[in-house]
Amino acid sequence: MSAYRTSVIVAFLICLCLPARAETYLVEHGGDTFVSGPQITRPLVSSGDTFVAARQAHVTGRSQGDLHVSGFDVSISADAAEDLYAVGASVVLAGSVGHDLSAAGFSVHVQKGSITGGNARLLGNTVTVEGDIAGALLIAGRDVILNGPVNGDARILAQTLSFGPDAVIAGTLTYMSQDPVAVPERVAPPTRVVFEKTSGDMFWEEFEDMHMDMPIFPTFVSVVFGFIILLLFFIFLGVLMLGLLPRRLEKMRLNIARAPGQTFLAGVIGLSLLFGMVPITALTVVGLPFVPIVVLLIIVAWTLGYALGAYGIAMKVWTGLSDEDEPGNMTRILVFAVAIIAISLLNFIPFVGWVVNYTLVLLGIGAMTHALFQYLIGNSDVALDVDMKPIEK
Repeated sequence: MSAYRTSVIVAFLICLCLPARAETYLVEHGGDTFVSGPQITRPLVSSGDTFVAARQAHVTGRSQGDLHVSGFDVSISADAAEDLYAVGASVVLAGSVGHDLSAAGFSVHVQKGSITGGNARLLGNTVTVEGDIAGALLIAGRDVILNGPVNGDARILAQTLSFGPDAVIAGTLTYMSQDPVAVPERVAPPTRVVFEKTSGDMFWEEFEDMHMDMPIFPTFVSVVFGFIILLLFFIFLGVLMLGLLPRRLEKMRLNIARAPGQTFLAGVIGLSLLFGMVPITALTVVGLPFVPIVVLLIIVAWTLGYALGAYGIAMKVWTGLSDEDEPGNMTRILVFAVAIIAISLLNFIPFVGWVVNYTLVLLGIGAMTHALFQYLIGNSDVALDVDMKPIEK
């Protein structure tokens, strides 16, 4: 799974070195091909590994190495000579994979006609497998439909499991569910079917109860999934800020590094102003409809302040330990990601984690408050007396 996580992170980092425009970019480096854009439809011709990141990625062509694809809507008809890694909200796979296949999404569909030469590992809310799997098959999902041949063993964790007319498992089928299901003998004879009963606290029930209150003690799976999503969110936020506001972000970072005490006090003032807007807006009566907007503004400022504070402290530590005065964007985002991981681990220490997180929020909001005041008031130049001569200080 380390290669899987790396592929996802690298795919997001592609946007780091590119301008923030609605265009498609293709970069070749060291035999690898990197493609980024809002919509990817061009065929791929890559002699090495291929990395694709897009909102809508419709990938065709061929990759002679590994193929890594991430996006919201992912459709892959391309052939991968080696491994294929895909992640998205909707993932559709229709090409051939030379070795192993790893895919995760809310909906994962391996279409009929696709061929996986090695093992397949699939994770999703709804997982449908109609293609050929030459190796072993591993599935974890809420609703799983198997309608294709599997030449190796199959291990399936699901709430509902069904088999289509083309489903055949040459090895042993091990399925885990709350209740046993009828496995047709044409899929696998009873001697090669193993049922393992699961308890009622599996991960699909957490998806089911997301609208309810969070449990006091979340399971390990929910903690890990939540942390990965949070980390990817902050990485994407860092990529966005470095791409859109590099100079303004650098000024706010330097404010934190050069005057942390003043920035902290500015954060107290800025956060107080934000929270004070709620009752003041409500007292005007006509401003009552705008109270939710003010609350949303507080949430946005809190999140941005946390990210900015973590980034400022992390870069302060990095510049102190490294001889690199002007690190590149990729170095900055990696330092930021490591900082988020380290700060998240501090949350396991009672009280200390809360203090550290709150301090980072105040530092970040303080830097934003200072930048806002400078924008509203303006920066005064050299002070002049009435004779337009510089005043002696």
